[in-house]
Amino acid sequence: MTARARFGTSSFSTRDWVGPFYPPGTKAADYLARYAEKFDTVEIDATYYGIPRATTIEKWVRQTPESFLLAAKFPRDVVHGGKGAKPDRNVILVPEKTDAIVEEFLDVMQGLGERLGPLLLQFPFLADDVFPSREEFHDRLDRFLERLPDGFRYAVEVRNKDLMNATVADICRSRGACLVLVDQAWMPHADEVMGRFDPVTTDYAYVRLLGDHKEMDKLTTTWDKEVVDRTPRLRRWAEVIGNLLQREIPVFTYVNNHYAGHAPATVRRLEQFLEDWLIEHEDAAWRPEETGN
Repeated sequence: MTARARFGTSSFSTRDWVGPFYPPGTKAADYLARYAEKFDTVEIDATYYGIPRATTIEKWVRQTPESFLLAAKFPRDVVHGGKGAKPDRNVILVPEKTDAIVEEFLDVMQGLGERLGPLLLQFPFLADDVFPSREEFHDRLDRFLERLPDGFRYAVEVRNKDLMNATVADICRSRGACLVLVDQAWMPHADEVMGRFDPVTTDYAYVRLLGDHKEMDKLTTTWDKEVVDRTPRLRRWAEVIGNLLQREIPVFTYVNNHYAGHAPATVRRLEQFLEDWLIEHEDAAWRPEETGN
């Protein structure tokens, strides 16, 4: 087995990690450099809220080793469009509303060079009054992906049960995009999805462990330790990732603080569960690559 699993967190800028993850006294300006000593990839959340400056991209490059990969989200204006919480169907993926933003975003992000990981289209929950016809969303997604330039890795995350389907998978597959496997309160687990259709749509897989924001916000206001035991679900994810690796499919996995309370600790537990699973299934060739302490 030669496929590689990369593990990281959704964002690196949590102040509560100073002490339990970052060395005491670490300044915000040094978070990414310290992060890259522990993990080999990160998902950038900030790009959802605005296209970063070229100087920010240059700083990310300086603070990370050549082997490090940064995944990033497409801007909100592309996948959401609404000024408030409700998405705007007259903006989402509409060429005349989004093409210029996409072009600027991709132009800036390619400054990462070899460090550039997948670029994520994180769609919001799309209520029936946003897209009354699912076929309209399918068509719009297909046309949008067709317009995207080559040379980048694209990933698509849907947050509606009925959109996690073979049709969306086929659209992604035909356009060379990755259908994201997500662990979110109302979405089916990846092993359930795999029972209905093959969600692998390109030459890698992308996993996001997001959890339940409302549940977690009731339990904690800080992110310095795990407050929920997700062991059963993590073991299920270890099996999913293990099976993907045995199919020679590289896997990117990112964990959010809202999943269990402290994303770095959850990542380490998932890595251990995956190693245990692979050993149990007589394939101990994979090990989490050492990136530092």
